[in-house]
Amino acid sequence: MYAAPPICPTRVFATYPEAWRVATAENEWIRTQPGRMPIGSFLEGPSFDLDGNLWCVDIPNGRILCVAPDGGFTIAAEYDGWPNGLKIHRDGRIFIADYKNGIMVVDPASGTVRPFLLRVGPERFRGVNDLFFSRDGDLYFTDQGLTGWQDPGGRLFRVRADGVVTCILDGIPSPNGLVMNLTEDTVYLAVTRANAVWRIPLMRDGTAAKVGTFIQMSGGAGPDGLALDAEGRIAVAHAGKGAVWLFDATGEPVLRITSCAGLHTTNVAFGGADGRALFITESGSGVILRADLQTPGHTMFSHTHESEV
Repeated sequence: MYAAPPICPTRVFATYPEAWRVATAENEWIRTQPGRMPIGSFLEGPSFDLDGNLWCVDIPNGRILCVAPDGGFTIAAEYDGWPNGLKIHRDGRIFIADYKNGIMVVDPASGTVRPFLLRVGPERFRGVNDLFFSRDGDLYFTDQGLTGWQDPGGRLFRVRADGVVTCILDGIPSPNGLVMNLTEDTVYLAVTRANAVWRIPLMRDGTAAKVGTFIQMSGGAGPDGLALDAEGRIAVAHAGKGAVWLFDATGEPVLRITSCAGLHTTNVAFGGADGRALFITESGSGVILRADLQTPGHTMFSHTHESEV
């Protein structure tokens, strides 16, 4: 449908210490993953703090990781959970989409991990996956579990800054990464098992309407993490394909960023001194890749001030 976009190379920015990639005893998370899983670790959820540190997670080992600008890893917290998505609040708290527990909060100073939202009403989540803060402090997150075309029961939730929880959309075959457009009237959602990115327009009352497929992909395991640049273009980590695609605001591919490591390109975050670098978790080899781009990432909630809302 479109001409093949230019290719952008990557290089290894940081490598998870081999001694930390333990042969984790098989647990429910590992047993229920399709295909052959990487052994010893699974990096996900990259997000930058104000000091230029890259935070991410190691899912099966229940670790919250901090990667310094020189690429050095620190285990900031280790607990009984399966952390997946990670985003940083404007006040410095680190929010975790924990597949085992729900939404958790990490104090970066002490490493203390506490629950934030474990259920909606009487029901537990199926397995939360990723999250995103809008500029007004609302938290959007996906409840994925083992959903797919055999059981399209995934959900998209919003937690208002005042604490009100709403299910915006259900009936989703594997909701994964998410990001909002520049005007924050639309959610872009990676729907992994449909191998697509959906567009979810939000009405004035916050409800969803006219939900549709925005980008249809093929091959690999499907789209995973998403990020937005300052021009409204969407970076889509294509898990199982060893690539991150950059699509313009109309959905046309404008760049293919190729992994110099493995095929498990799971998530992305803009960072670097000028915000023009894209960092990619490659979960199979336990490395974080870097690609240098021309356009900086869109400013995240973690980097805004109250006066900007």
